[in-house]
Amino acid sequence: MTTFSAIAPGTDLSRYARELMRMHDAVIGGTRSAMRPRALVSRSWQRVLDAGLDPTGSNERSRLPASEIEQRRRASALSAVIGDLEQVIAPVADASHLLLVVTDADGVILWRSGSARIRSHADTLGFQEGAVWTESTVGTNAVGTALAEAAPVQLFSGEHFETTQHPWYCTAAPIHDPIRGDLLGIVDVSGPALTLHPAVIALVGTAVRLAESQLWRRHEVRLERLRAEAAPLLSSARGPVLLVDDDGWVAHASGIAAERVAVPRRSLPLTVPGMGLCVPERLSHGWLLRGPASTSTLRMILHVSSSPTVEVCGDEDTWRTVVTARQAEILLLLHDRGHEGTTVAGLSRALYGDDDHAVSVRAEVSRLRRAIGDVIESRPYRLAATVDLSLELGPAERLGDCEFVRRSGAPGVRALGSSR
Repeated sequence: MTTFSAIAPGTDLSRYARELMRMHDAVIGGTRSAMRPRALVSRSWQRVLDAGLDPTGSNERSRLPASEIEQRRRASALSAVIGDLEQVIAPVADASHLLLVVTDADGVILWRSGSARIRSHADTLGFQEGAVWTESTVGTNAVGTALAEAAPVQLFSGEHFETTQHPWYCTAAPIHDPIRGDLLGIVDVSGPALTLHPAVIALVGTAVRLAESQLWRRHEVRLERLRAEAAPLLSSARGPVLLVDDDGWVAHASGIAAERVAVPRRSLPLTVPGMGLCVPERLSHGWLLRGPASTSTLRMILHVSSSPTVEVCGDEDTWRTVVTARQAEILLLLHDRGHEGTTVAGLSRALYGDDDHAVSVRAEVSRLRRAIGDVIESRPYRLAATVDLSLELGPAERLGDCEFVRRSGAPGVRALGSSR
């Protein structure tokens, strides 16, 4: 994490702070400066200037009420590890004049830890619990810029946009959920600019790694609990079976090796490599996935109309899912291609008339999987071998007479109608 340091080893902090403040006044004021801001700072200043903020520090601070702060704390996964983070900072906070700040993914400060003196100084900037500390609110700062850049950030003195923040340094890094990958928030260590020490970057890195490792450990405990609760059911299961949590992480595997599968959803089929097509069975705190019999198939019916739907016929249940017109077009094309399937480029040409929409195709297929289950294989795109898809055309007897096909904007779909 050393590549984002704001200072070089041996830097005279007092002198460098004065140089940065002169540079700030010149660049923000639109005059010439021999010194130029770092690329990271330049990008942030431009965003802030475009937002119309005032560099003098008179920008209005917004602060959430105590009730909403508490609500956000309870909802945050970081509430489980905030004590561990504070223990990392506590031994050096007073002696080093450090302030630990932890925000949520919106940049709202939820927790602060440091001496009374340093917290009092931070209060004068509005750097306190409930404050929204984003670039669009308070200008270039490590918390807001780390959110904007999705990367660790260290800022020193005059690199801050607001002149009232020039007496400070701040070092921030994102914390992500190790289970889902979502951004949970930002951990920041700030203090008086002239007390900045190179070890602060390592301190922030340690805090992030600790938080994410503790969250992962809590995840492992939940998997252990899920295994214990499902033990009687697993002992009687026959054939390949997976026990997974609500995020698709495997708690137990028998007859198949897997670490994670797609997120299960009630009654929606799921394709598991090495197991085939399964319909997840809901347990109290997870899902059971069993391998189907070799002769079993999943019947699906695409009702082609102005409001297309997919009917899925399982062994015990039948359910309908509304799909978009584009998703219905994809299913029509995959049904036509059969086992050979089609490439991303082929699907792009069939849907849009050219090869240039690969990103859109992947996004549409991903959304279709979420709607009807993981029944579409990749490379090439094709329906899973155990899926039997049929078409329900309504009053039309032939695909070419179907109004949905005739009015489609996808050239591949219209071609299907002309050939049937």
